[in-house]
Amino acid sequence: MSGKRAEKPEASSTETTVDAFLGGLVEAVQPARGHHRSGLEAVLLAASLDVTAAGTLVDLGAGAGVAGLCAAARCPGVTVVLVEREPLLVACAREALQRKANAAFARRVVSMVADIANPAIPWAPTGDEVLVNPPFHQEGASRASPAPARAGAHMLGKEGLDLWVKTAAAMLKPAGRLTMIFRADALSKLLATLGPQFGALDVLPIHPRAVLPAHRIIVSGRKGSRAPLQILPSLILHGDEGNAFRPEIKAMLRDGAGLDEVHPSWRNRR
Repeated sequence: MSGKRAEKPEASSTETTVDAFLGGLVEAVQPARGHHRSGLEAVLLAASLDVTAAGTLVDLGAGAGVAGLCAAARCPGVTVVLVEREPLLVACAREALQRKANAAFARRVVSMVADIANPAIPWAPTGDEVLVNPPFHQEGASRASPAPARAGAHMLGKEGLDLWVKTAAAMLKPAGRLTMIFRADALSKLLATLGPQFGALDVLPIHPRAVLPAHRIIVSGRKGSRAPLQILPSLILHGDEGNAFRPEIKAMLRDGAGLDEVHPSWRNRR
């Protein structure tokens, strides 16, 4: 992942950067400051898809679209819908789709402005897959960023995870798959929220180092399934020393490898 200053998107007057992902297979346009900037979590979420995935993929709460763009680049059989409430970030995603680096998949990606908290929106069950990288913190439980847009991206609203899970379920076809990345210390809350509508849950703990507790989790499940939960062997980001990523993590970040290619337990999930 790398960044350089970009011209202002046509639909905004905000300074932006162009950030390369997957070794340059994807170029995202993101606000330079004042908004959440996507990185590792978005790429890991996109890597959760098998390269053979097909149908409609919804990136819910897409921000500038990094997860969805990386998914489109990796999976030629998917059509991606980026759903985001901030018009500026939707403008950034649309600007990115005009970039030459993204030409191979741009026609398979659409971006829409929509607020999942708006009860008037009739979400249609058209998705085969939904990816969600929701805000990680409950409102009032931690100090919010002084930048309102960044705070909004990091803080869950009053309905918490319930709103995100209900919306994802409404968007998914029967037996469609939801995959979410979240804080590891909130696993019990996440499982309780997913349980009524999703089964065959696979939990992948993500550890900064082998000797440290997991700080992130990826949870994947199928709408309407009653299959039991399983906890998969952990994914480790770094070696015992230094800040370099382990080879399998580099393969996902720089080469566009799928999680199923570098982590066999993910390949064998339900």
